[in-house]
Amino acid sequence: MVKSEIQNIKLRFGIIGNSEGLNRAIDIAMQVAPTDLSVLVTGESGVGKESFPQIIHQFSRRKHGPYIAVNCGAIPEGTIDSELFGHEKGAFTGAISDRNGYFAEANGGTIFLDEVGELPLSTQARLLRVLESGEYIKVGSSKVQKTDVRIVAATNVDFATAIAEGRFREDLYYRLNTVPIKVPPLRERADDIALLFRKFASDFAEKYRMPAIQLTEDARRMLVSYSWPGNIRQLKNITEQISIIETNRDISADILQQYLPAQNVSRLPALFGGKAATSQKSFESEREILYQVLFDMRRDVTELKKLVHDIMSERAGAQVSHPAQTSSVQYIQEAPVSMMPETPVVMTPVPVVKTSVPLVNNYPVNRTETPVEEPDVQDTEEYIEENLSLDEVEKEMIRKALERHHGKRKNAAKDLKISERTLYRKIKEYGLD
Repeated sequence: MVKSEIQNIKLRFGIIGNSEGLNRAIDIAMQVAPTDLSVLVTGESGVGKESFPQIIHQFSRRKHGPYIAVNCGAIPEGTIDSELFGHEKGAFTGAISDRNGYFAEANGGTIFLDEVGELPLSTQARLLRVLESGEYIKVGSSKVQKTDVRIVAATNVDFATAIAEGRFREDLYYRLNTVPIKVPPLRERADDIALLFRKFASDFAEKYRMPAIQLTEDARRMLVSYSWPGNIRQLKNITEQISIIETNRDISADILQQYLPAQNVSRLPALFGGKAATSQKSFESEREILYQVLFDMRRDVTELKKLVHDIMSERAGAQVSHPAQTSSVQYIQEAPVSMMPETPVVMTPVPVVKTSVPLVNNYPVNRTETPVEEPDVQDTEEYIEENLSLDEVEKEMIRKALERHHGKRKNAAKDLKISERTLYRKIKEYGLD
């Protein structure tokens, strides 16, 4: 496509910039528009992905049909099937009448699924059927409906990671990604940053009826060198802030610096110890993170108690092997208040012998030539064994839940109050497939 045609499209849809990546994305959108192929627009948040479905629709044979844009990430999981595919009266609480979904309303036109990577797995299966055959079923109905829509999807999700983690269907990805369009981030469009700033400054000057702000040369260099993690949306917001707040219309680097967030690495808490520090796990909720921390703490405490027990056993063996250093004298130390008996006990003074005697629960161990079984040590062993068997208890709970629900993992996960993904991982870990 010649540059003049691309420039006309930019003027029509309000796209600013002359970078090669941006021109390439517009060219692909124009080439694919006359077909009915599915298109997947990818790019970071704030790069302007929403303009490309409109270009595709306006230059397609469906331009006189409806165009519906749906933000999949803004619809609750419990109602998204009803929003997309409709429902029958009485299908669920609150369904007081029949309702057509977006796919029925967009029949003969184009539907834009923004943030498609946020769709639940059950909805992804329904969407795959629409892409394959144009068929869908309303919630609460058994009648197959037909629709003729062109699907354009957009996302900022890394699909390779989402597929590997089981959050997105691989077959649906290949259906949506028939023609990929990648919109470059603003940091890769250095020559366009100053153009966009001038355009936004002019728009806000007109909106607020004030002179437009202008950048000095050092401020312009700072603007271009900034990474812009929020892309065009962030640049627009900062331009509006400066336009409103600053009385001086000439913006220097020192002034601009006050509005640019520091480019620091996010300081988030890290999980240390065990597998949590080495494995690349992802968690669906804060509850899973809390569970993981508790499991790690439990394992660490168990290992510590076992280590203390082993050290005590070794020392006890060493004392028995040297009778000359043994003593039958017990040391009586002050017990905690919570352990003091209610009735006063008369304590008989005992001779003091200087010898190193290990303590168990703040009480010294009686050292004689004949080994004496110590209740405190036995309790420690039982506690270790109990902790070490918690995995078996967890395995048994998962097995019984699966039996109760006849192998239906979704219901079993709900019964156990954990996510399906966690349940799948536990089933694989315990060999319960």
